[in-house]
Amino acid sequence: MRKLLLIVNPSAAGGRAALVLADVQSTLDRHGLVHRVQWSRSLVHAHELARRAAAAGEVAVAFGGDGLVGAIAHALRDSDGIVGVLPGGRGNDFARALGIPLEPCAACEVLATGVVRTLDLGAVGSNTFIGIASCGFDSDANRIANETRLVRGNLVYAYGALRALAAWKAATFTVRLDGGEGRTFRGYSVAAASSNAYGGGMWLAPDASLEDGLLDVVMIHDMPRMRFLRLLPTVFKGRHVRLPVVDVVRAREVEISADRPFEVYADGDPIARLPATVRAVRGGARVIVPASARDLGPR
Repeated sequence: MRKLLLIVNPSAAGGRAALVLADVQSTLDRHGLVHRVQWSRSLVHAHELARRAAAAGEVAVAFGGDGLVGAIAHALRDSDGIVGVLPGGRGNDFARALGIPLEPCAACEVLATGVVRTLDLGAVGSNTFIGIASCGFDSDANRIANETRLVRGNLVYAYGALRALAAWKAATFTVRLDGGEGRTFRGYSVAAASSNAYGGGMWLAPDASLEDGLLDVVMIHDMPRMRFLRLLPTVFKGRHVRLPVVDVVRAREVEISADRPFEVYADGDPIARLPATVRAVRGGARVIVPASARDLGPR
């Protein structure tokens, strides 16, 4: 029988973590799952809690957003520790990619009946991420989304994008894949995707796989702002990749630089500064996924 340690972000479920947690625990009891709860004081504290859980033979369950899931995956990277996911953040894109219900009590069933799969991670230097690392326009949009208190839920990422667009000026990026020749273009952003979604349901890399040991590198070229604005809704369906202004290539490693400073964001938080090298970590995490999840590749 699985034993769980619920690592709870106090701001989970829109700040209602304590209220939702009571229902979650009742649901886990109905499933016969032995569990205990620890409140996370920080991502560093979450690392410690996850390692203790693994040492005790417990599944380290993240009740929070993608940042918390990523912190736990980082702590247990390349180990026998197991990661569980209870969505409680603004975006919950890793849960989307895995097919885990976005309502926490419904997601409890996956903890009870799901299977453990070995999935890929991404890494920038010593930092690990579970979803998509991106920079350029995305850097500005993520910063704005993280700073705002006016918009709640996953709409905050669309808000950040619209605000960032108003002041955006194209940048020149140089991308080097697997140590090959550098490729320079002028545009909006570069993203290296281990998973396929970010920004609260934007399928930026719809064909990315969590089990192929590769990153889908998405490059969005320059275009007028109004055209970019019309492109934005297509990202929620993954249809933007059909357009000539979007290139997608695959690599195990990508070096990214730009003509001005940018922070690289992953799982909603800053993870590095350019220039940066992003690489795939094949089979870096053991994660509980729905038993029905046959292929964790393209949508």
